[in-house]
Amino acid sequence: MYTFSSKLRLFAIISMVLGLVGLVYGFLSVPHTVEEASAVLASHDAHHESESSESHEETNFIDEARQEHGYSEAAMSKDKDMGHNAHEDEEHMEHVLHQMQSKPWSAAFVAAFFFMMIALGALVFYAIQTAAQAGWSPVLFRVMEGITHYLLPGSIIVLLIVVFAGEHFYPWQNHELVAEDQILQDKSGYLNFPFWLIRSVIYVAGWNLYRFFARKNSLAMDTAEDDRPYKNLFKFSIYFLAFFLVTESTMAWDWFMSMTPHWYSTLYAWYILAGIMVSAVTVIAIVTVSLKAIGQLEFVNDSHLHDLAKFMFGFSIFWTYLWFGQFMLIWYANIPEEVTYFILRIQEYNPIFFGMLILNFVFPIVILMNSDFKRVSWFVVIAGTIILVGHYIDIFLLVMPSTVGPYWSFGITEFAAILFFLGLFILMVGLGLSRVSLRPKNNPFLVESEHFHY
Repeated sequence: MYTFSSKLRLFAIISMVLGLVGLVYGFLSVPHTVEEASAVLASHDAHHESESSESHEETNFIDEARQEHGYSEAAMSKDKDMGHNAHEDEEHMEHVLHQMQSKPWSAAFVAAFFFMMIALGALVFYAIQTAAQAGWSPVLFRVMEGITHYLLPGSIIVLLIVVFAGEHFYPWQNHELVAEDQILQDKSGYLNFPFWLIRSVIYVAGWNLYRFFARKNSLAMDTAEDDRPYKNLFKFSIYFLAFFLVTESTMAWDWFMSMTPHWYSTLYAWYILAGIMVSAVTVIAIVTVSLKAIGQLEFVNDSHLHDLAKFMFGFSIFWTYLWFGQFMLIWYANIPEEVTYFILRIQEYNPIFFGMLILNFVFPIVILMNSDFKRVSWFVVIAGTIILVGHYIDIFLLVMPSTVGPYWSFGITEFAAILFFLGLFILMVGLGLSRVSLRPKNNPFLVESEHFHY
């Protein structure tokens, strides 16, 4: 039986404390008045202009906004004589202040969802293996169950963030804006707070209910005298997968796509699903390698690692296919209300926007293409670390441009959010792994799994 080491537990607690301190600092350090936001904006613009020698009139979002709203000195002098320009200037600065105040909420949401989606993806992968009656994977079920132990606190935190930060994330929750926007009025039957909140609670409750019953029946198999717990687990897994396919799609629309309610993509939910699955399988592989390195999971062999690495490779290709399909179709069609989603990300997030593609596609291809490398633990860990960094950036790019706009940075708040949720993740997964034997019993496919060779 695995013992959660005191050193690892202490590391997790210290990470959480440091992360919490950094998050508090992030919330306290945001501008609180328009004047403070104006000072930050002036500093931001000066730094931005010093890094680019290209024409800002066509390629720089910030300068376009300044030209539209009168942020140059000449325009500022004209504003003194033009009342409507001064009003526009004031409205713009209030919007800038709102975006800057959204930054700590966004950083917390990105990290919270990133670690929650790992637990959720591990639960889905577990359900798929159970429903498919896969013969290779039962020896890894306790690892998957341990990772899903994070799902309950992780999903509740995500739910609390999206509820309490709703005014920072979702324009459709602003009644004044909805009253002036016909598109938001047309979508109000679906995008309204009571219905949205009900759906969000259903997502979290449904996912965690399956996790509870799956874990209960999995443990019951260890001492069962018949196959009733296995049949229950099989049945619940099928129901859960049907439930998840629906709720993952609507979750992607509700929590992410509605941050930009004028924009939509029919591939969006699939795209997020691919990121969830590749991140989850990657963590399953890394945890498996880590446990074997300390003498646990002696019944897991190189063939199991090889199959996990194949899933990492396959889901990385699937994610890239969806990324390119969504990007290419929207960019080629060049419909104004669609391409605006990518224009901001390319202009203001360019290095990490295209760098993410290298991390999530090129490196996994190079490292995991060779079949022999999939059996080498440290190759899999290297590839997995790169994949996880890449998919954190992916979630970062789903959220930050929509909530913070061009006023983003990666500093204390973002590192603190990662530290806090990493510590919580390690703590919950460690506790989940340490409570029972890592070798499941009485699974009808266990013998086949223990003797699996590829």
